[in-house]
Amino acid sequence: MFVNKLFLFLFFSFLVLILCGRVHCTRLITDQSSVLNPVVSDDDEESNIIRLNTLTTSFSTAEEVESTCEQSYGFLPCTTTALGNMFLILVYGFLMFTSATYLSNGSELLLEILGPGLIGGLFLPILGALPDAMLILVSGLSGTPEVAQSQVSVGMGLLAGSTVMLLTVIWGTCIVVGKCDIENSAAKDSTDTKGFSLAALTGSGVSTDIWTSYAAVIMAISVIPFLIVQLPQVMSSTSGRHLAVLIGLIASVLLLISYCLYQTNKRLLSDDGEPDVEVISKLFDKIDADNDGHLSTAEIRALIIGINFNEIDLDSDDAANKVMSDFDTSNDRRVDKEEFVIGISKWLTEAKRSRRQGSVSSDPVDHFHEKTKKDLLGGHDQSDELVEGIVNAKTIIVKAVLYLLLGTAIAAAFADPLVDAVDNFSSATSIPKFFISFIALPLATNSSEALYGAVTMNNVLCLSVFLALVYIRGLTWDFSSEVLVIFIVCTIMGLFGSLRTTFPLWTASIAFLLYPFSLALVYVLDYFFGWS
Repeated sequence: MFVNKLFLFLFFSFLVLILCGRVHCTRLITDQSSVLNPVVSDDDEESNIIRLNTLTTSFSTAEEVESTCEQSYGFLPCTTTALGNMFLILVYGFLMFTSATYLSNGSELLLEILGPGLIGGLFLPILGALPDAMLILVSGLSGTPEVAQSQVSVGMGLLAGSTVMLLTVIWGTCIVVGKCDIENSAAKDSTDTKGFSLAALTGSGVSTDIWTSYAAVIMAISVIPFLIVQLPQVMSSTSGRHLAVLIGLIASVLLLISYCLYQTNKRLLSDDGEPDVEVISKLFDKIDADNDGHLSTAEIRALIIGINFNEIDLDSDDAANKVMSDFDTSNDRRVDKEEFVIGISKWLTEAKRSRRQGSVSSDPVDHFHEKTKKDLLGGHDQSDELVEGIVNAKTIIVKAVLYLLLGTAIAAAFADPLVDAVDNFSSATSIPKFFISFIALPLATNSSEALYGAVTMNNVLCLSVFLALVYIRGLTWDFSSEVLVIFIVCTIMGLFGSLRTTFPLWTASIAFLLYPFSLALVYVLDYFFGWS
C-alpha cells in the first residue's frame, strides 16, 4: 500500500514539475527578449502587459505546433495544449497504474491459492511487466515507419526509466522505510531504535536472503542483449545493425525462457513427490556462504529471512535456533550437508503427511515449521487445506481471474491513448518524449513488484517486445546513451546486491544519487556529444 501511494505521489509531482519548469523557462526567455528588443513604452503597466502578451503568444505557439489532434478510438478526448495533455497523461497514467495494481492483486490471489510453482515462476513475472510491454508495443505500432520511429522513443524512455527508477528511487526508499537495527551483521526484525540519527547510517538497515543476491546477479546478466544490439554502434558499423537487433532479440527471448524455467524449478521435491537430494544439496551449497562445508546459525538465519511468516509470532533468531536444534544431530552448533539433507527431507515428508491428515497446530513453533515446509515444497502436492483466511477457493480464483482480465483490458485499452498524450505533450512543450516517458510513465506502470525480478523482466520481456518492433518494422536502433545508462545502473546495483546481504542506511544515498546522474548523463550525451 505504501509503495502504491508513493508511485501516485511521485507520478503527479513529476508531471507538475515538468510543466512548471517549462512555463518558468518560457517566462525567462520572454523577459530576455524584451530586454534585447527594448520596445516601447515608458509606462510600467503597459510594459507588463506587453510582456504578458508576449509570454502568452510564445507559449501558445509552442502548444499549437499541431492545430489538430486525432482522437483515440474515435471518441476519447485529445488536445494540442500543454495543460490539456498533462491532464490526459494524469488520467491515462492513473488508469495504467490501476491496471498494474489489478494485475498485482490478481497474481497474489492466484499465488496464494495455487502455490508458487508455475504461477510464481512464469505467470507473475509476465503479468508484472504487462503494462510496460503494452506501452512499448503501441509506441512502435503507430502509423508509418517514420511515425513509429518518432514515437518509439516513448517506449525506450519507459524501458530505461522503469529500470532506473526501480533500482534507484524505489530501492533506496525500501532501505529507508524498512530499516531495522543491525546486530551481528544482520538487521534485527521489527527493531528500530536509532531513528534517523548519524548512528543509523551504519547501525540500521535491511537484510536480505541469499536468493535475493542470486536475483541481483541474474538481473545484471539480463543486460547482455542490450550490449549485443549496441555492438555495431561501438564498432562504428552500419551494415550489421539490423542483424545485431535480430541476434539481440534471440538472446533476449532465450534469457526470458531461461529465467522462467529457473523460477518454476526452485522446488525441493522430485516429480514423484519424494525429496530431491540433488536439489537440496545445491540449496546447501548456496546457503553455505563461506564454503566451509557447514552451516552456521547466521547462514541458517539468512535462509529464514527469505521465508515469509509475518503471521507467526516468532522472530528469525528463535527460528534459526529451532532449525539448528532439529538439524544438528552431532551437537557441534554446525550443520553439515548430510545433516541438512536429512533434516530437510524429514521436514518435507512430515509436511506431506500432515497435509494429507489435515492436522492443525496452535504452537507458534509448529506454525513456523508448517510455513517453512510449505515454502520449501514450492506448491507441490497441494491439498484442499488452504491458507488461513481463505474460506472458498473457487470464489478467490474467480476474483483473481476477474482482477487479471480487468487489469489486462485496461492496459490494452489505454496504452495507445497514453502514448498519444505523451507525444502531444512533447509537441506542446518542446520537451523530448524520452524524458517525459523516462520520468512519468514508470510511475504509472509499476505496482508492487520484486525489484530485481521486475528489472529482469524489463530487460528480457519488454526488451524482446521492443527489439521485435525495431526488427519487424525496420526501425533504426539509435539509443546509445540509454543503453549506457541501463548498463551502468544495472551493473552497479547488481554487484551491490550480489556481494552483500545486509544494506546499511547509507547505501540508500548511493541509489538515490544514481537517478539524477542517469538523467544528466543521457542529457549530456544526447545534447552535448550528439549520441542520439
